[in-house]
Amino acid sequence: MATFAENRKVHFDYEILETYEAGVVLSGPEVKSIKNGRMNIAGSYINIHDGELYLIGATIAPYQPKNQPADYDPARSRKLLLRKEEIASLIGKIKQKGLTIAPLKVYNKGRRIKIEFAVVRGKKKYDKRSTISKRDATRNIERSLKGGEGLR
Repeated sequence: MATFAENRKVHFDYEILETYEAGVVLSGPEVKSIKNGRMNIAGSYINIHDGELYLIGATIAPYQPKNQPADYDPARSRKLLLRKEEIASLIGKIKQKGLTIAPLKVYNKGRRIKIEFAVVRGKKKYDKRSTISKRDATRNIERSLKGGEGLR
């Protein structure tokens, strides 16, 4: 499984509650472009419209920019493929206050392009500060165990 695009900021800004996997409706040149690593999901989100999930804000650069159709939109909304039961459970979870759906990464599973997304809750500012302090503490501990400079 190769990872083509990753949204690292989600892990910092949100608390991940539950993860899901879905297929994405794509055209042929979009698949080739994704496999070349030309997809960006930073700042994108997933919205529910008419009982279907859509990936909004993700950009896929054209595979061959000079040979692309004139009506190609790299930031168009892309439909996600899930079972009806999963969509119904997601709708129920999103109705709760403060929960949203955010994409985590895009990867292949066999010949298919899949997206992993999560139901998330936004972190408060103090939660983010504690995350940064924990990360710095573990970095300093590993540095001192390695025999480097140690604690500053």
